[in-house]
Amino acid sequence: MAKNKKKTSSKVASLAAKTLKDKNASQIAKELAGSALSQKQKKNQTGSELEDKAARVLKSKKYSKETKQLAASVLAQSNKKR
Repeated sequence: MAKNKKKTSSKVASLAAKTLKDKNASQIAKELAGSALSQKQKKNQTGSELEDKAARVLKSKKYSKETKQLAASVLAQSNKKR
């Protein structure tokens, strides 16, 4: 299985931290933020379940620009073979 070596940028990590602290942020935004932050320093990569959620977020019109930015980052760090 090909490992994706991309890491979360500082800009997206900052957005993710703010999202996790935001009491009004949606559950999906917080899941995406947590995943993005977990990929800032470590060699973690996105799991298949979160890949599916992130893809649905990007296709939907109901999510904010910030949530879509987190989703895009998470997808960019997914397994290349999936």
